[in-house]
Amino acid sequence: MKTDVIFYELIKELPQIFFELIEKPDTNPNIYTFIAPEIKQQSFRLDGLFSTVKGFENEPLYFVELQTYKDEEFYERLFGEIFVYFRQYKPANSDWYAIVIYDRRIHETPPHPRYQVLVEQHLRCIYLNELSTRAEDSLGIGIAKLFVEPPTKATSLAQQLINQAREDFPDENIQKKVIAFIQAIIFYKFPNLALEEIEAMLDLDEFVNTRLYKSILEKSRLKLAPKLSDKGMSIQEIAELLEIDVEVIRKYLQEQS
Repeated sequence: MKTDVIFYELIKELPQIFFELIEKPDTNPNIYTFIAPEIKQQSFRLDGLFSTVKGFENEPLYFVELQTYKDEEFYERLFGEIFVYFRQYKPANSDWYAIVIYDRRIHETPPHPRYQVLVEQHLRCIYLNELSTRAEDSLGIGIAKLFVEPPTKATSLAQQLINQAREDFPDENIQKKVIAFIQAIIFYKFPNLALEEIEAMLDLDEFVNTRLYKSILEKSRLKLAPKLSDKGMSIQEIAELLEIDVEVIRKYLQEQS
């Protein structure tokens, strides 16, 4: 669950990585905003959508889903949510794509033949463990690969990516942002790695003070709020336990109800 949060934060903050994954690296990321629109009448929220800014409605919409487990009804739900979104928000864009990013192909349940036209024209699937591992590949592809690397390979790849980020991004702010994401993936994905090994590679003292770390930590803790509420805890008690502002807890619980 935590790596899902990191993934969506990653493509929100560094959308060029998403466009590299779908093999459209020349796309101008500034004409898109990444959002998670709420479908009010149906009480669900789309995981991610690259929606165009005003004036670029001729460009396609990209619905983004990260799928890391097998779900027999996944495509039923995905296409259903997309069309409810169209009905409710009525975007001006005529073209759209559903981009499903699987960690591994074995977690995909093939869509029913009734969706064949949608599959052919609007669906694109990416399997992270099948991405190329060539040395000349982009930093973005390398970071995407990091999500599925086993612990034996992840630390060396992360160090390689950190060094590459320092070379590729002369802008110190962007460099720190990219490195923070690399650190976050390792920190949350492999909690059982030797702490000394992680500390040596990630500089944890600096990482835990980043906005990214605090954002991911809060979103991860928020996932616990509904369960605590079901156990009879008050909003104030939940806020104190999770160390999150009362109003943030109240708003999150309202959205989930």
